[in-house]
Amino acid sequence: MEISQKGIDLIKRFEGCRLSAYKCPAGILTIGYGHTGSDVHPGMTITQNEADMLLKMDLVIHCNNVNNLVKVPLTQNQFDALVSFDFNVGYGALKTSTLLRLLNNKDYKGASEQFGRWVWGGGRILPGLVNRRKAEKELFIS
Repeated sequence: MEISQKGIDLIKRFEGCRLSAYKCPAGILTIGYGHTGSDVHPGMTITQNEADMLLKMDLVIHCNNVNNLVKVPLTQNQFDALVSFDFNVGYGALKTSTLLRLLNNKDYKGASEQFGRWVWGGGRILPGLVNRRKAEKELFIS
């Protein structure tokens, strides 16, 4: 599956776009729409076009992650919610999550209840993550 515009809009809404590198609340160096990695360095700046290209490249990775890890049928909204989740928490976290285990056991409701557990960053509950997980859960169950 591929992410829909609804999923992309959700990610953009919660990631925002910053054209200069910054540390996110979890202390990770970030640029554009939540892009992280060894290619991001302090003082780095990019253009809006570069931010859009990084997002497209990142979405390919995160769509592949969800496609590879999920073994049960998904609706488009469920897929979009999971890509947003993976975009934010990363492959390793999704791979070992109770959310994924429940989902792959066809417990869609139980999986949906797991979104709200992923609201911590930098050792504290982050209101932005609370809001994001609520939106992801709502999309997932819609």
